[in-house]
Amino acid sequence: MKDNSQTLSCVMIPVSRRQLILPNVSIAEVVDYASSDAGVGAPDWLAGRLEWRGLNLPVISYDAANGGNLTVPGENRGRIIVLNTISENSKKLRFIALITQGIPSQVRINEQQIKPLDGEKGPADLMQIDVDGEAAWIPDLDYLESLASEALV
Repeated sequence: MKDNSQTLSCVMIPVSRRQLILPNVSIAEVVDYASSDAGVGAPDWLAGRLEWRGLNLPVISYDAANGGNLTVPGENRGRIIVLNTISENSKKLRFIALITQGIPSQVRINEQQIKPLDGEKGPADLMQIDVDGEAAWIPDLDYLESLASEALV
């Protein structure tokens, strides 16, 4: 009998209160944490800006966008993940950036490894899943992109 199961290469992304999971193809690059100050009057979720490949990207704190506090990574552990955008605004905003609280790790998953979990969702959460006994959150990229679009104006 032929095995039709397919695996998907993903990245587990540590943030303050949870771990995110995204497919590898959604990530353009992972860079060391370095961003400029967000400035006076900036939204709570805006951690600053990142000069990346000639672009000035808004850096989003997932924790703050999800109703928590903006937490800046310490001890050289944090990274910034540059994500490809997926929404209709992708012509205007091709990339967004998220702060991590540690170094992202690779994982390969298949459908049998994923189980939806019930958990309280924040505005930046799409769904919580169990991946081989480890809880992970799928972020709502449309929501995060809408926040980044606000920061462009």
